[in-house]
Amino acid sequence: MPDDAQAIIAATHSDPFAVLGQHVRNDVPHVIAYDPGAERLDAVFGEDTHPLSPVENAPGLFAGPVPKKGPYLLCGTSGGAEWRYDDAYRFGPVLGELDEYLLGEGTHQRLWQALGAHVITHEGARGTHFAVWAPAARRVAVVGDFNHWDARRHGMRGRGTTGVWEIFIPGVDDGAAYKFQITASDGSTVPLKADPVGFGSEHPPKTASVVRDLTGYGWHDEEWMTARAGRNSRSAPIAIYEVHLGSWRRRVEEGNRPLSYKEAAKELVDYAADMGFTHLELLPISEFPFDGSWGYQPVGMFAPTIRHGPPHEFRDLVDAAHQKGLGIILDWVPGHFPADEHGLGRFDGTALYEHEDPKEGYHQDWNTLIYNYGRAEVANYLVSNALYWLEEYHVDGLRVDAVASMLYRDYSRKEGEWIPNKDGGRENYEAIDMLRRMNVTTYGEVPGIMTVAEESTSYPGVSRPVDMGGLGFGFKWNMGWMNDTLSYIEKDPIYRKYHHHQMTFGIHYAFSENFVLPISHDEVVHGKGTMLAKMPGNEWEKFANLRAYYGFMWGHPGKKLLFMGQEFAQGAEWNHDAQLDWGALDHPAHRGIQRLVRDLNTLYRAEPALHARDCEAEGFEWIEGGDAENSIFAWARHGFEGDAPIVVICNMTPTEHGTYRVGLPREGHWSEALNTDAEIYGGANRGNLGGVTATNEGWHGQPASAIVTLPPLSTVILRYGKT
Repeated sequence: MPDDAQAIIAATHSDPFAVLGQHVRNDVPHVIAYDPGAERLDAVFGEDTHPLSPVENAPGLFAGPVPKKGPYLLCGTSGGAEWRYDDAYRFGPVLGELDEYLLGEGTHQRLWQALGAHVITHEGARGTHFAVWAPAARRVAVVGDFNHWDARRHGMRGRGTTGVWEIFIPGVDDGAAYKFQITASDGSTVPLKADPVGFGSEHPPKTASVVRDLTGYGWHDEEWMTARAGRNSRSAPIAIYEVHLGSWRRRVEEGNRPLSYKEAAKELVDYAADMGFTHLELLPISEFPFDGSWGYQPVGMFAPTIRHGPPHEFRDLVDAAHQKGLGIILDWVPGHFPADEHGLGRFDGTALYEHEDPKEGYHQDWNTLIYNYGRAEVANYLVSNALYWLEEYHVDGLRVDAVASMLYRDYSRKEGEWIPNKDGGRENYEAIDMLRRMNVTTYGEVPGIMTVAEESTSYPGVSRPVDMGGLGFGFKWNMGWMNDTLSYIEKDPIYRKYHHHQMTFGIHYAFSENFVLPISHDEVVHGKGTMLAKMPGNEWEKFANLRAYYGFMWGHPGKKLLFMGQEFAQGAEWNHDAQLDWGALDHPAHRGIQRLVRDLNTLYRAEPALHARDCEAEGFEWIEGGDAENSIFAWARHGFEGDAPIVVICNMTPTEHGTYRVGLPREGHWSEALNTDAEIYGGANRGNLGGVTATNEGWHGQPASAIVTLPPLSTVILRYGKT
């Protein structure tokens, strides 16, 4: 007992439950308790009070016989003050045998239901159950507001070979801040750690986790959830509005604060729905310490950032979006994590989540750590986290960031700076297996969702099913298309004829994956300028070029993604510390771009030919892909049987073509469904007076043709049969 007593008060005892709480000695029940603030401590059984005696040479430790086993309270007194509380050490374990088995195996699919901080009623008392994985730790304690951040008070119970530590602390409720104090195997103390499975966090720059009760939310999105599989499919119109929630709109008059989730549930959702988008994609909202990372260096993988409100209010945003017919996609970052001392790095004194060797465990580009995907518990942590967002928050999809950095061991590394795989190659087999498992698990467990890969190389089969040898994603960002077409459109039109292939080459591989065409945040930061700033020419030409490009993009096979501010041609480069330049909409040219994007979304959604076969070669047909001299492109889009065909014609020079003959798939009337030179968009209203009539004169390999007017720097979209 003396050694145990000294270890308890020194916060070094690895099994405080073996000492503290209620124990039977020589057939007599005893209570042993530690309360360093008490001068006197009593055990209270109902109406009966039983004084406990101070343990010699162990300040704050009290012990004594009691008349019976059973629930009791502790009553402490000091300096005239008195306090009563349930003793955490009188409660048994919460985790069951199945939890213990799955945790030990690293296969607990819903890890968040076992680990983290859960507000529950246990053995008749309400409190919070804390559980954390720290297999190399000698001792783990919970510290927080509720125990004066004193690591001596709530040492946890180790769960055998699982590496999990747990404790139920009565009286701790939603809103309590906490961390884990971990003693490494060598006896050293690890910096206080936030909960890897914590559901909430303090406002940065504070770094503690916060107890959040996730139960009891009332969803109102049954209609959406029932129908969403059709909204996320390859044949659905998918037009994504990518948003950094912290800078979309701010309350400038209130200290320039960002919108709350509840405010965004009204303002952002209404705006995106009015603009005709089908989905909102949020830059990472998993808790992150540094604003300048935009969320791409997360620490709280299970915690919606408190910058905009607590978890239920994030649910309010998702629920509101669903009721407006909008899906929610989250950017998800399993590729790396920051080395902030309160985070996952050397969590239990060892390289637990990361690799020990920096050649495998350190990202030079981002000064971050890389998950050890080959460790079963770590891979399970990530897969479970993906499932968590989809199940607990009704999120409709995950866009996985920086997939290429995960797939290749030599990503952004020179010779000698990386470790080959077991076969001597550069592929990261463990990361590949984790991504496949994530896709199989999420698609299998949560019907109707989508996953999207930001993968910047030509890795094969990214959006092919796992059972066919692919990675199993639903969609992949088309980075090649984005780079080629932006390079083209940035050039002065006089030189475009020499780069014609940059606009046509994408069709060669357009159907090798289920592609999303992304104009994302990455294209409008770090000196790259806005979409408007990329355009050549004078002010009128800049707007005309951008309108023509958007027409080209919406007419091209592939789902659409546009980063916020680009839908109204914001002039200033995106700044994460300020709201979008909404004042630009005071000017007609910017309003025109906004109106164009709204109408493109409306047309894209309304016409099956523009979306139903986005991912199939049968949905696309070149009409004119070789007129480099005039920088003109023309193609047909086809839906399924009975869907009216669409023809898209782009003129990427400032020269008007008033008598350009273009081949068309059918004779008859073709209405001008959209013309980017329309006056309502800021153009000069040159066009085809509502439509053209195709005769049986074959042209461009088509059975019919018509003379069309192609305004300078414009895209004209024709629809068959509608007047």
